Amino acid sequence: MMKSIVCDTPGSLRMEQRPVPVPAAGEVLVRIRRIGICGTDMHIFRGTQPFLSYPRVMGHELSGHIDSAPAGSRLAAGDQVYVMPYLSCGTCVACRQGKTNCCTRIEVLGVHRDGGMTEYLALPERFVFKTEGISLDDAAMIEFLAIGAHAVKRGAVDASKRVLVVGAGPIGMAVMLFSSLKGADVTVLDGRADRLQFCRDALGITRTVQLGEGDKEQLSNATDGEFFDVVFDATGNIAAMERGLDFVAHGGSYVLVSIVRDRLSFSDPEFHKRETTLLGSRNATVDDFEEVVAAMKAGKVPTALLNTHRTTLDEFTNVLDHWMQPSTGVIKAIVEV
Repeated sequence: MMKSIVCDTPGSLRMEQRPVPVPAAGEVLVRIRRIGICGTDMHIFRGTQPFLSYPRVMGHELSGHIDSAPAGSRLAAGDQVYVMPYLSCGTCVACRQGKTNCCTRIEVLGVHRDGGMTEYLALPERFVFKTEGISLDDAAMIEFLAIGAHAVKRGAVDASKRVLVVGAGPIGMAVMLFSSLKGADVTVLDGRADRLQFCRDALGITRTVQLGEGDKEQLSNATDGEFFDVVFDATGNIAAMERGLDFVAHGGSYVLVSIVRDRLSFSDPEFHKRETTLLGSRNATVDDFEEVVAAMKAGKVPTALLNTHRTTLDEFTNVLDHWMQPSTGVIKAIVEV
């Protein structure tokens, strides 16, 4: 038997004993060792996550070791691995274009199907990857960083671009980080002074603006009234998403990284006069994960600073509600299994 954390309904977590899964043909059995906690898990706990039904075992930012692998596998017992949590079909219209991140039949671990907040997980081998040269903690942080790396690719960010990231949560920070690595001039807008201070201290973001009266004027002054070539929304807030168009330069792009259970509307004249390119950015691809691992190995990702909190699987049910309070200052929390 193994321990699993189940979210039965919003606001309710419990520990449950379940049988250790038996891998099917082509599957490996992963002994989960680290679980990263992110906004998706918090949305599930709050009851605000789209594409989800309860009860659900959360957890999609995962690292661990191979417990068993089939004959002829590229993986072997004892290998340290990370998990690609977006289980794609490989044959649909999106997958045929290499866009496995938006597969029409996608199953995201911890959302569409039970995830990794457990001791063992059986998965198709093609979604499990060996890691060398990074820690278990770092391997459990690849996924949220890959979402940022993917969004930056969607926005075609390069050294010539002025970038605004709206929302300084973990995903927003990932976007800032990979925009900076592309050489872009990055500005951050957020309502929390502590998050903005973290961006300055840990991520080297030199221009931060606090949400509130006069913020648009500050952003205008910082760009000589031209605003930003690429604006990323990472707020998960419908009002912020609708307002973000105001910050897009003429000829610029607006990339929506966050997702909300709502309808989105803009002023069409404002949208058209800019000839705005509007993009959604969903999940990440294998290439994005590999980009993150390379950046980690090169020492370009301050993972020790991003990992602000940790607990164990046994204690997790007692801490999640507390971690969701802004006063706790959580950036990235890790659960040890």
